[in-house]
Amino acid sequence: MEQSVTVHSYKDLIVWQKSLDLVLEIYRLTENFPTDEKYGLTSQMKRSAVSIPSNIAEGRRRGSRKDFRQFLIIAYGSGAELETQLEIAKRLPFGKNLDYILIDQLLSEVMRMLNKMLSSLKA
Repeated sequence: MEQSVTVHSYKDLIVWQKSLDLVLEIYRLTENFPTDEKYGLTSQMKRSAVSIPSNIAEGRRRGSRKDFRQFLIIAYGSGAELETQLEIAKRLPFGKNLDYILIDQLLSEVMRMLNKMLSSLKA
């Protein structure tokens, strides 16, 4: 028998929880970036990552299905930005030898979950 989970708050959403984990991993990763990237790629990556759970939370609090969907679209877009920024970091000399495995897994999982939620909210 399948157990149903009642979502009382955005904090109950697995996608929100996973995206918070992603934020923490981005902060850990960017600690290894050079200081001259503080206002460049480091700042951009942190902003993109933080935007994902922030938009999930805001959209969920808005109350309407339409608003929630719109904020999930924004979160999904921030995820795409972060994917691009990670790819840039991987190609730069300082980023070549860093460990991206957990971040790549988390981001991929969050993006899949957001995509699935967006599809289900279309109807």
